Amino acid sequence: MATQAAPSKKQQELQLQFTTYKNTLQQLAQKIGDIEQETEEHKLVLETLEPLPGDRKCFRLINGVLVERTVQDVIPALKTNAEGLRKVLDDLVKQYKTKQDELEKWKKKNNVQIV
Repeated sequence: MATQAAPSKKQQELQLQFTTYKNTLQQLAQKIGDIEQETEEHKLVLETLEPLPGDRKCFRLINGVLVERTVQDVIPALKTNAEGLRKVLDDLVKQYKTKQDELEKWKKKNNVQIV
């Protein structure tokens, strides 16, 4: 009886570790998707604002408050935010690839096959 409990315990540990890896990858993928969507929104707004005259009035949402600004004030802030989002996106993609490689090594090390 004790000999059966040990392999079952090991199998449960492996299954828990695998689930943890998969959940982490899923969370990273979700964050990447969110950041990509936000980057596209910034790009669209920049494409819309750039041809407009600099003294034209526009509105920007800052911490839930709609603030009146001019186009020339908003464009640099948008470019800065878009660049920051790209950096965050690059970091998240690197983290995702690292975690994925980690999972593959773990699967080989523990001889895990997905059915």
